[in-house]
Amino acid sequence: MPTYTALTTLTGKSQAEGLGEAMERLVPEPTGIGVFEVEDGSGLWEVGGYFTEKPDESALALMAAAFDAKPFVVSELPETDWVAHVRRELKPVVAGRFFVYGSHDADQVPTDPDVEPLLIEAAMAFGTGHHGTTLGCLRALDLLAQNGFVGKSVVDIGCGTAVLAMAAARIWPDDVLASDIDQVAVDVAMANLRANGLEGRVCCVEAAGFDHPDIAARAPFDLIFANILKGPLVALAPDLNRYAAPSAYAILSGILNEQADEVISVYSRNGFNLVSRDEIVEWTTLTLRKNTD
Repeated sequence: MPTYTALTTLTGKSQAEGLGEAMERLVPEPTGIGVFEVEDGSGLWEVGGYFTEKPDESALALMAAAFDAKPFVVSELPETDWVAHVRRELKPVVAGRFFVYGSHDADQVPTDPDVEPLLIEAAMAFGTGHHGTTLGCLRALDLLAQNGFVGKSVVDIGCGTAVLAMAAARIWPDDVLASDIDQVAVDVAMANLRANGLEGRVCCVEAAGFDHPDIAARAPFDLIFANILKGPLVALAPDLNRYAAPSAYAILSGILNEQADEVISVYSRNGFNLVSRDEIVEWTTLTLRKNTD
């Protein structure tokens, strides 16, 4: 079955949301519509629709004009088994002691006992280790462990595949807590736990930020992961301070390089000092430590 996309950009959130709502009335109707800000704070928004029949380009042109958007670009996507394609393209990732791989690369897992293999399949959740944010967090975790830190109460907020929570559970004896706002991600995380033999070592819950009784019961934490985005990270700063133990570490990512100074400033005002920052292509990972005051 062919799939078509129709994409445009325009300025302003209300205009973008209005265009997205108008697209729902198209015939043939789209199977899905997305409205996204291209970059936090840029004011430029992308609106896209997905169709199983070729969309009405005349109607799209009228809508673009009505909402002062750029002309829609309509494309037909090739029929591709995207999961199989992604699995072929994704190569194992090495981040310090961690070796993140898919089942198609199981024959490449090192036999070195100092290597910690983590099996993560390409699926409907973020965190295969290939993205600069996940890679940065794994490298930051490895560095903390190299420097002698042992996490006794660890939580991964916005866990996606739970790769960070599993990495912590692999190198330290105490159980780890993980949460995600998306139940699909929680289900994917649970499947990954089973695949890695870590059921019972990592507890995954559906929650927005720290808002879950299991998280409250396990606080305070001596290490908090939050690999999300700049906006949610800034909003999360007071809660992260509240749930962090004195001298706790926080590993944060999902931050564009040009956003890092602002995030550091916000967390400084909420009681955290910068320990290190690591830039991988356009993404920054921050390691912070809570003041003891």
